[in-house]
Amino acid sequence: MKLFFAIWPDQSTKIRLDGLAKLLHRACGGKITKSESIHLTLVFIGEVEASERLRMAASSLSGKPFEMNFDKVAYWKHNRIAWAGMGIVPDGLKDLVDSLKAALKTEGYRFDERSYVPHVTLLRHAREPEILPQSEPFIWHVAEFCLVASTDSGYRILETWPLEKDASFEMPG
Repeated sequence: MKLFFAIWPDQSTKIRLDGLAKLLHRACGGKITKSESIHLTLVFIGEVEASERLRMAASSLSGKPFEMNFDKVAYWKHNRIAWAGMGIVPDGLKDLVDSLKAALKTEGYRFDERSYVPHVTLLRHAREPEILPQSEPFIWHVAEFCLVASTDSGYRILETWPLEKDASFEMPG
């Protein structure tokens, strides 16, 4: 099975991203990402077994909860994907990705080493729009990350790790 580390949205973020996907769909057509599949990939590992060594690499990480300001929509012509992301990538996200990559390398794992462009794929097989619709920016609060398996029937979260609680950071709700 194909494995990757990701951030899965809370319910309110999922609703915002799902609404944005529908807005983009009106301009681009294509196939909307299923609401239950919406996520932000941290590190794609590929075809490996979900081993204890892999889980230990993730368990060794420490980080604090952070926020991502989703204020950008874009279209990639080369793979016909419409996506949402951030104009400014928060340090918390950069640190989490860098820490994951370092822990995976230490354990001998190989992974996609292309330049990291954090994004949420909202449409596949989309056509390039004349004008990309914009939406109001929103905040995605991140307090955990997970190991995910990509299977023939969809994505399955195998394990979740919380980011450290910081007394100065209050999660909403």
